[in-house]
Amino acid sequence: MRWIWSILILLLLGLQYRLWFGEPSLPDVWQVKEDIAEQKRINQDLLERNRRLEAEVQDLKKGLSALEERARSEMGMIGEGETFFQVIPEQEPKRD
Repeated sequence: MRWIWSILILLLLGLQYRLWFGEPSLPDVWQVKEDIAEQKRINQDLLERNRRLEAEVQDLKKGLSALEERARSEMGMIGEGETFFQVIPEQEPKRD
């Protein structure tokens, strides 16, 4: 009877060893699950960015107002019949 218990304990220890240190082990599985969760977060952020870019592309293709706004803000363009005023802040004279 004692031999049976010894064999069972050895088998249990062998299986535990494989579970914790074998290939793949529980820590490996946990790390992979964390990596998958992180990748899902990254993918969600990228999907949101793609949706915003797609909306901007569609707006630029269909609407002239977005194109005009972009030309004004990024290129400094003005429309026909508009007057451009540039205000330059006054500089203090240098004191030597």
